[in-house]
Amino acid sequence: MAKLVHSMIRVLDEARSVAFYENAFGLHIVDRLDFETFALVYMAGDAVGFELELTINKDRTEPYALGDGYGHLAVVVEDVEAEHARFTAEGLTAGKLVDFKNGDVPVAKFFFATDPDGYKIEVIQRGGRFQ
Repeated sequence: MAKLVHSMIRVLDEARSVAFYENAFGLHIVDRLDFETFALVYMAGDAVGFELELTINKDRTEPYALGDGYGHLAVVVEDVEAEHARFTAEGLTAGKLVDFKNGDVPVAKFFFATDPDGYKIEVIQRGGRFQ
């Protein structure tokens, strides 16, 4: 059986992106590989068996076009309302808090954050299928 280990996104400014993921989600650098033309930064949280790989192409000066194929990353939190308030207070980009239902059946309570490169991260209340 396969196990998901990381997802990769390309970022323009390493320090800015690392600071965002540290502040927003408590991730920290677990490894950094430096090559001549690019660097790979692996970030993870303490209780997570999954990593975010930031790829920094050293000659890149223009922001990446995310296109129409990228969806989002998703994280679960214990208290989505408190996280939404924290994001707002700290000036992190947070969309509106959504109580999503299928008819009368609750599906998820969430908001979308946006990282410095424009990537969307869904922040979901832990519960149900989102453990």
